[in-house]
Amino acid sequence: MNPSLPPLLLQFAATAALAFVLGLELHSYRRAQDEGVGFGTTRTLTLIGAAGFVLWLLDGVQPRGLYLAGLAALALWLAVDLARAGRDGGTGGELLPGMIALLAYALGPLIQSQPPWMVAAVLIVAILMLAEKPLIRKISDAMPVSEGVTLAKFLIIAGLVLPLLPDTPIPGLSTITYSKVWLAVVLISAISYAGYLAHTYLFPRASTLLTGLLGGVYSSTAATVVLARQARRDEATAALAPAATVLATAMMYLRLWVVIAALGHLDAALRLALPFGLLCALSLGVTWLLWRRAAGAGGAAAPAPALLASRNPLDLPVALLFAALFVVFAGLTAFVTTRFGVGGLNLLSFVVGLSDIDPFVLSLLAGHFQVGASAVIHAVLIASGSNNLLKAVYALALSRRRGMLPAAAWLAASMLISLAWAAVPA
Repeated sequence: MNPSLPPLLLQFAATAALAFVLGLELHSYRRAQDEGVGFGTTRTLTLIGAAGFVLWLLDGVQPRGLYLAGLAALALWLAVDLARAGRDGGTGGELLPGMIALLAYALGPLIQSQPPWMVAAVLIVAILMLAEKPLIRKISDAMPVSEGVTLAKFLIIAGLVLPLLPDTPIPGLSTITYSKVWLAVVLISAISYAGYLAHTYLFPRASTLLTGLLGGVYSSTAATVVLARQARRDEATAALAPAATVLATAMMYLRLWVVIAALGHLDAALRLALPFGLLCALSLGVTWLLWRRAAGAGGAAAPAPALLASRNPLDLPVALLFAALFVVFAGLTAFVTTRFGVGGLNLLSFVVGLSDIDPFVLSLLAGHFQVGASAVIHAVLIASGSNNLLKAVYALALSRRRGMLPAAAWLAASMLISLAWAAVPA
C-alpha cells in the first residue's frame, strides 16, 4: 500500500495555497495604500484559483472550451467591477486586482502543465510587484527616459541581432563565425552595463574605492583615467585614488576570466586561473596596503568621482566598434601568426595591449591560429600586462601627483610578472 498522496490532490492543494497567498499579498497591498477591501479578497482569489484548476482538468484536451468560458466570465466580471468603481467615484482604473485575479485563475493550468521553477518564478514576480511598490516607484522616479532607450538597445543587441546572425564562418576566418563575434559583444556589453547601472543607481555616492571596484567591472582603463583626472582636481580623492586604481585592475583580471569562461573557452580559463588569480590576489593586497596608508593620512572618506557618466556602454556604435575590432584583430592575428609565428604574436599582443584588449583576447581565443595553445595563453598574459603599463602611464600623466607613484609602480610590476610568466616554457 502506497501511503503517498495522489499527485492530482497535491497539485490542487498547491493551487489553492498559492491563490490564498496571492489574496493575502493583495490584502496587505491594499492596507498599505489605505484602500478598501474591494474586489479580490483572499477567499475570492482562492475560489477563482480552484475554479481554474477544475475547469482545466475537466476539459482534458483542446480546445479547452470550459476553461475559456470560465475565463470569459471572469473577464466580464472584472469589466463590470471596473465600470462600477468608476461610476461610484472610485479610481475606475485600478487594474492590479483584476490582474491578480487572472493570475490566480491561471495557476491551475500552470501547475498542471509547467515545471515547478516556472510556477515559482511567476509567483515571485507577482508578490514582488505587490510588496515592493515604494521601491518600484523610487526606481521609476530615479530612472531617466534615456535608460529605457538603453534597455531597448540591449534587447536589440541580445534578443534580435544575435538570433538572426548565422553560425557560419566569416570569409577569410574559417574558425570565427558571425554569431560567435556577436555573442562576445553581448556578453561584454552585459557585464559593462551591470557595472554602469550599479554605479549610477545603486551606489551613486559610493566612495572612491567602490568606484574603482565598479569601474574595473566596466573598464579598468577608463576607470584609471577618471580616477587620475579627479585626483588632479580634488585633494580628498587623491588620497584614495591609488588604491582605487589598483582595485580596478584587480577587477579587470576577474572580469576577463569570467568572460573567457562564459564564452566556452574552458581550457584557456583553467590555464589562466593561476596567473590571473595570483595577479588579482596581489593587486587586492596592494589595494589594502594603499588604503591603509590613505586611512592613516586621514583620507578614508573621500567622495567618489563621477565615473563614466557621459558614456553608456550599450550605445550601438560601441557594440559595432567592438565587433569590428574583434574581426580586425582576428584577421591581423591570423596574418601575423602565419608570417612571423610565436614571436610575431607576442609582439602584436604587447602592442595591442596598449589599447582595448577585450576584442583582441576574445578573437585570439576564438580562432585556431597556427600556434599552440600555450602561445595563445602567453599572448593573453602579455596583452593584459602591457595594458597595465598603459594604465600606469595614464595614472601618472593625468593625475600629476607623486601619491600615484605606488599604484603606477605596482601596475608596471604586474606587467613584468605577466611577461615573466609568459616567458616560462609550458
